[in-house]
Amino acid sequence: MSRPDHMDVAAYALGVLDEQDTERFEEHLATCWACAAELETMVPVVGLLSDIDGETMMALEQTATDPALLNRTLGAVRADRRRSRFRQMLATAAAVVVFGGLSGYGFVSVTGSSDPAPPLAGATPSTPADPATSGPTAPPSGPGVGGTEEEGDQVEATDPTTGVQTTMFLVKREYGTRINFSLRKLPGPRTCRLVVVRKNASTEVISSWSVPDGGYGTSIRPQGLELSASTSAPVEDIKQLQVQSVDANGVASPLVTLPM
Repeated sequence: MSRPDHMDVAAYALGVLDEQDTERFEEHLATCWACAAELETMVPVVGLLSDIDGETMMALEQTATDPALLNRTLGAVRADRRRSRFRQMLATAAAVVVFGGLSGYGFVSVTGSSDPAPPLAGATPSTPADPATSGPTAPPSGPGVGGTEEEGDQVEATDPTTGVQTTMFLVKREYGTRINFSLRKLPGPRTCRLVVVRKNASTEVISSWSVPDGGYGTSIRPQGLELSASTSAPVEDIKQLQVQSVDANGVASPLVTLPM
């Protein structure tokens, strides 16, 4: 691509990429869970920018080639989201006070007491408004790049023969199932693929990738590999998921298997 792949998320969401770059970014998006997660968080913001004028649109176009400008733009978006949530909490608190006055229930005034107000039920005061983008919530080396909490059903497995470890999150979607997964103790070089085995015994290859000499999650390269893929099979129709190694002759051998 004419731009670094990961810097095209904002430009793609705003629709300022040309046709060729759009097609290339969508090919990249199909195999990059980090960009997909970032794009998902930006979708609500795009609607708020529908009235933006042409001059500002040209400025946003520049963020695709200027990483520093892109970071400032994304920071402004996150700050606006935090302010919106804060205003919503204030509106909710005001409604509670008014309702309490009309119904005759006594409420402690938030301005007349020196004691801090108790947190709202279900709230976590120590949790930041926007999760850090430096790593996942769980597991430490699993999926989660992009700053969003992982969702879906979590399954883990370690193959007793190959030693390959994997953590997968299965997310139900209208089109089928999205699978976010990480791999560790994966030696290289080799070519791998992820295969879905359905309960009717049919199989589907939904992702393939190359592993360099140092591997992933090894002593040479401690960082694990995070990927994302999708299948049309609903979660309840999946019998097992299997990561396979494919040799030069196309012969596949299992590296790690997750029964469902």
